[in-house]
Order: sequence, then structure tokens, then C-alpha cells
Amino acid sequence: MRDPRLLKEVGDLTPRGVEGWYKQKMTRFPFDQFAKDYLEELLQPLGTVQVPRRVAGEVREIDVWFAPDTSPNTAEASKLGLLGRLAATPSLFEPFRNAASATEICNCLLKLLEIRGEYEREANRNQQRLEENHLPRLWILSPTASESIIEGFAAVSDQQNWVNGVYFLPRYLRTAIVAIHQLPKTRDTLWLRILGKGRVQQQAIDELESLPKNEALRLRALELLYSLKTTLEVSQNIDEEDRDLIMRLSPLYTQRLEEATRQGLQQGQREVVENLLRSRFGSLDEQLLAIIEPLLLLPTEEFTPLLLQLSREELLARFGSQSN
Repeated sequence: MRDPRLLKEVGDLTPRGVEGWYKQKMTRFPFDQFAKDYLEELLQPLGTVQVPRRVAGEVREIDVWFAPDTSPNTAEASKLGLLGRLAATPSLFEPFRNAASATEICNCLLKLLEIRGEYEREANRNQQRLEENHLPRLWILSPTASESIIEGFAAVSDQQNWVNGVYFLPRYLRTAIVAIHQLPKTRDTLWLRILGKGRVQQQAIDELESLPKNEALRLRALELLYSLKTTLEVSQNIDEEDRDLIMRLSPLYTQRLEEATRQGLQQGQREVVENLLRSRFGSLDEQLLAIIEPLLLLPTEEFTPLLLQLSREELLARFGSQSN
């Protein structure tokens, strides 16, 4: 017997129809998971993130639910630029790999209204007045948004207060469509443009790569992109854009592996030096610790005999001056 829920979702239950639905769902899934993990990782320093969050009524899940801390971390929020600004209030984040359709946007609005109902019921139980500005906002993150979609939802831009590409629905809906590909290409929008696709996403990855290597956000974002690359590589249904993304990430991933290998070798060499010094002199005081780095500048076959043959005084005389 045909499941009416499956019929509602798939529409066409012929073999070709089911196959097309399956391919679309499986192709979209890696990016859905990446977007959820990515937003969770970036927003965690600012508050509480739930990925996903179920809402009452017919089973629905918010992709990413965010509640800011009561004491806002303005320094961390500013690092996220526009994304940090979106996270200034309790928020529903609904990221889409492909342009969000009218039906998908309506489904997002249903989630928002159900959450609003939860807020109102809690306020009534506590006999409190619910302030409009305390209600959650819905941010629909779509790579593009057609004029038809913008007009159909009566969405308007507010370029006096926001950048191009952010379209607000009527006030009491507390919703905005963020057309990622229309965002200005600045550092302020970088963390949202990573969720774009095609050339927009690849340019954002270029900008991400050029950031200082020790920047925490850069490292987090790249690790999640590497995970996405691995997932796509084992997926059976990828398109040309997916292949381009894999190719773009491959040299970065190779660099990361080489760096990890190099760090592992350096750590191993350091442990060798420390163990040799301990075995000869008992413990590592400040003077001995200070000569480890200069010793590591030598190949292993050179520093090993020196550590075995030279006295403490000779080692300090030879390498102590290099540590200053």
C-alpha cells in the first residue's frame, strides 16, 4: 500500500519519479549536513545551538536553532561579520543548497509560527507580556532569490541598515531571505558566502585560504569543508559543481595532510631530544628546555650523537646562545 506521506513528498511514484527524488535527496544531504555543522560550529561561542530542533504539531525540524547568551559576546560576534549580526536574537537558520522555492519558504514560515506559539504559551503560563523584539527571527539562507520570490513574499531590502542581498518580509513575520550570491564580496559577508555554491563559494574559499593560518575561524571552516569533500567523494550522486568543489578543496586538503605529517615528525623529534636530555641529566630545567629548539634545527642524525657525547656545559655553551 502506498504511503500517503511518501506520495506527498515524492509526487510521482513511478520508478523514474522515485529515482529522481532519491538522487535529489541524496545529492542535497551532504550540503544540508555541512551547513548545519558549519553554522553550529561558528555560532557556538555566541550562545546555544540546536541542530536540528523539533517543533510541535506535524513533525518538522528546524535546521539550526540559535539562542544568544544573556551576556552577548560582542567580540566573537564581530568576527562573524554579517552572520554574527543575524545571530543577535533568537533565530531559526534555514540554509538551502539550491534556491529556496515558494513552498520551501512557506514551510520555513510554518516552523517560525509554531515556535512563536511556544513563546506565547510560555509567556501566558508565566503571566508575562511577550515583547515583539524578544520573538525569534527566521533567516532563510538561499544561494539566489528570483524577483518573483522576492515580490511574491513582499520582501524588501533595507540598504540603509543592511547590505545588499538581505530581503525582509513584512514586519510581523520577522523573516528575511538572504540571497547569498547578491551579498557584497567583503570580509563581513565571508562566513555566509561559504554557504553559497559554484563560483561564489569557490571565491569565498579563496578568501578563506588567504586568511592568517592561525586564525581559529579559518581552521574550523576548513575542517568542515574537508569533511564535506570526503562525504562528496564517496557519494554516488554528485554533479559538475560538486566535482569542481572537490577539485578546489583537494590542494588545501593535501597541504593539511602534509602539515599534519610534518608536525607529527617535529613532535616526534622533540620527544626524542627531551627523552635523551632526561636520560642523561635527570630532569629538564629552564636551561635545558631553552636549547631544545636550537637542537631541532639540526637533522636527527646530527643532534643525536651530540646529545649522547657532549656534557651539559658543552651543550649549553654551544646551543644556549642560539636560544636568546
